[in-house]
Amino acid sequence: MQITFSKYKLIALFVALGLLQGCAAVVVGAGLGAASVAHDRRTVGTQLDDKTLAGKVIARLAKNKALEEGANINVLVFNGVLLLTGQAPTESLRAEAHKIAAAVPHIKKTHNLIRIGHPIAPSTAAHDVWLASKVRAQLLTDKRIDGLHISITVEDSEVFLMGLVKSNEANVAVDIVRNINGVTQVVKAFEYL
Repeated sequence: MQITFSKYKLIALFVALGLLQGCAAVVVGAGLGAASVAHDRRTVGTQLDDKTLAGKVIARLAKNKALEEGANINVLVFNGVLLLTGQAPTESLRAEAHKIAAAVPHIKKTHNLIRIGHPIAPSTAAHDVWLASKVRAQLLTDKRIDGLHISITVEDSEVFLMGLVKSNEANVAVDIVRNINGVTQVVKAFEYL
């Protein structure tokens, strides 16, 4: 009986340690997020405005039944500039997505890079997530640039780069990303200082 009780204590200890590791990940993630916000070249107000604008664009696109059912559209807003990526089965749906998104007040410019085609498979989307983390790691570890100034979106192995950067930073970032295995194309949507 004593041995069984000890096994339960041991199991409880491992569960508690596992939960603590999760807490550590949350604390580290929150710290990285806070550092990213503080390190951003945009003001905190602009960062919040960008999040709000992205939410408004997503909400408006979701109201369109044809887009909701037949397209896969991703939205990124950086400094009031909108980037649309993903897939739409027809040019008319692509144009409709652009029209809806560009009509949101305070969007300064829209880059409509939605590709004509059917939505990508879940396995392709999973590969894109992995590729995005690979790109992010390369940009953060390269000493020639500050990768925290660059936002990344990956869609069907195409890498879209946004941010408020200097011209030489943009060139270095594109060169880094272009040479990452698995990247098929690099698209710049930067604003320059």
